[in-house]
Amino acid sequence: MLSDEMITKYQELVKKRFNREISREEVLENGTKLLRLVELIYKPMSEAEYQQLQERRRKTGDLIT
Repeated sequence: MLSDEMITKYQELVKKRFNREISREEVLENGTKLLRLVELIYKPMSEAEYQQLQERRRKTGDLIT
């Protein structure tokens, strides 16, 4: 859930960036959709998966520092 402080901050950012007023309902709807999207696509990586990724990067020279 979004706090009152977060909602107000988002409204201020939209006003500053797009010069547009946005209602609390719009903020809640957009915030809920964003949180749901992150929930659906974010999957924490296990230590074994992380090690496999690092090994693959070493082999391909794709190690980001």
